[in-house]
Amino acid sequence: MGSRGSSSGPADPPDSSLAQVLAHLLRRGQVRLVSRGGGRGLQLVSTPLPPPSDSDDSDGAWDGCLGDRYRPPVDVCPDTRDIDKSEISTQIRLQTGTLTPHPPHNLTRLLHRRERGLCHNGGFSHGECSRVTTHFLPNHVTLVDRFPQKAFCGVYSPDGQVFMSACQDQCLRVYRGRGGRLRKVLTVRARDVGWSVLDVATTPDNSRLLYSSWSDYIHMCGIDGDSEQHTALDLNPDERRFCVFSLTVSSDGHEVLGGANDGCLYVYDLDRNQRTLKVDAHEDDVNTVAFADVGSQILFSGGDDALCKVWDRRTLREDRPQPVGVLAGHRDGVTFIDSKGDARYLVSNSKDQTIKLWDIRRFSPKEGLQASRQAVTQQNWDYRWQQVPKRAFKSHRLVGDTSVMTYRGHGVLHTLIRCRFSPTFSTGQRYIYTGCSTGRLVMGRFSLPVGLPDA
Repeated sequence: MGSRGSSSGPADPPDSSLAQVLAHLLRRGQVRLVSRGGGRGLQLVSTPLPPPSDSDDSDGAWDGCLGDRYRPPVDVCPDTRDIDKSEISTQIRLQTGTLTPHPPHNLTRLLHRRERGLCHNGGFSHGECSRVTTHFLPNHVTLVDRFPQKAFCGVYSPDGQVFMSACQDQCLRVYRGRGGRLRKVLTVRARDVGWSVLDVATTPDNSRLLYSSWSDYIHMCGIDGDSEQHTALDLNPDERRFCVFSLTVSSDGHEVLGGANDGCLYVYDLDRNQRTLKVDAHEDDVNTVAFADVGSQILFSGGDDALCKVWDRRTLREDRPQPVGVLAGHRDGVTFIDSKGDARYLVSNSKDQTIKLWDIRRFSPKEGLQASRQAVTQQNWDYRWQQVPKRAFKSHRLVGDTSVMTYRGHGVLHTLIRCRFSPTFSTGQRYIYTGCSTGRLVMGRFSLPVGLPDA
């Protein structure tokens, strides 16, 4: 969330030490240490700010407003050349039944074709089913519940039947979907919470709930059974102040993957009840982690060093951890990663106000890593309370950026905004969607900028 050691994320506890604040200011270049001479030690000197400038490189804040009046810029003419010729474009058309030259877009015509036996095997294919359900995507807001304090996360279970939310009141709320509506079925009082619960996840069978906070432990409790019985999963970190910012559960429900403020990835085996892997993964906080597919051998991670890394557990050594590849192109910290589920494609959200689509068969060269690192060191604004600097809206790609597509049109402020692929069963993953600091949900097609709604 912030620099390692400074922990400058939105979930910092209020008792940040002076040393951590100083480390943050030094890293941002806002202060520097100079020698007094004569062996009299060091002196802390404030770095003068540069004069204001009207250029795009100015560090001044974007001259807009936060909240619902903030209008993130949209790239109305995105460069789609890479994605148009990519394999994922063909996959999406196949999954949505639009691979044929002139597919019927009218729902009535599609039903008529099925009744005449013109569809494959006399019925709808998976792609045609997703085209039908796309006509019935929700397009309205319904108030389900009110929270007494700020909510930091909300997530659906993989099957879409359970929704969980976490709030600063230290309560976890569990909702079940039925008939297109969410109904609260359980409220769980979280244990060992520092500042707030930061992330939640559920096991594949929806029987257990896991959550993390500023604590050495990931906690787990039952959903259907005894919710008062909490199990603490000890990660045994080296840091005194420790927090897991992101966690997820493997598809078989046996392992938990977490990313923490010490720059490390953690794997906890639920069957053996112990930590089985700790990887020194990033130079900064690890804000997000994900399994690449159901096999659970390929891991994705993203951090405040602006890099997305790919790890293969079959070749991974804890004493000398080396990723199989790095994806560079963001200018600021990565807030979230979502895998398409095929161990090939992922999307990443970033504090540089962009989403990027990646193909892990196209890793970034050393020049890309250096360009991203340099861009991060030039960031001296805090996304938690400051407005977006003008330079964040640069549209040209960094050297070595191997992303397939870049999307703009949403705001990443205040907290670690997430982005995801839309569900396969209902949309054929034809959309990506993201939260927005304006309080909106922004959704767009792969070949369109995120800020433009799909027609």
